[in-house]
Amino acid sequence: MPNFSCVAIHELPHLYKINLINSCSGYKSANLIGTQSKEGISNVAIFSSVTHIGSSPALLGFFLRPTTVIRNTYENIKETGVFSINHVHESILHDAHHTSAKYDKSISEFDFTSLEEEYKGDYLVPFVKEAPVQIAMKYVEEYHIKSNNTILLIGEIKDLYISDGLLEDDGFINLSKANVASINGLDGYTIPKLKTRLEYQRPKI
Repeated sequence: MPNFSCVAIHELPHLYKINLINSCSGYKSANLIGTQSKEGISNVAIFSSVTHIGSSPALLGFFLRPTTVIRNTYENIKETGVFSINHVHESILHDAHHTSAKYDKSISEFDFTSLEEEYKGDYLVPFVKEAPVQIAMKYVEEYHIKSNNTILLIGEIKDLYISDGLLEDDGFINLSKANVASINGLDGYTIPKLKTRLEYQRPKI
């Protein structure tokens, strides 16, 4: 079994190290975050760090790398206070991954992929039309992670849109039915299938 000590990890070549550490945590969600600048230019970028924060109120969060360089998603959210989260599925994997390219803020990633933006209600933020789950988010707060200068940004779910056929009677969203993707590391994509659902567990004593 390969073993990497803290010292060994620190001394690894850069690309090997980021591949190793990004994949050791396990499968992660694959989401496209949609934003719009105050000038009205849409932006969409893939993130693998969206996570559940709490259900009441309904909060989701995601991590951003240091803002020592331009981060269009972060800047747009800070300017407008709103964003969208859109699930990636099998048929849009390549275009979704391409949104990780570093385009200038004046350029919309929608113009360089086949992803189609759409707008819902009064939200001045693009949703990804092809996404089976689309979430309208409002900025709530952020936390600076001192150890590596990243940011945990937290938003509240304002509207949740789910494609027909995915919602179970008990509120469970069956993502398998939509071939929703997960990310392994930085660039490995998989389409997980639901194996089973287990009952709420209580002590056996």
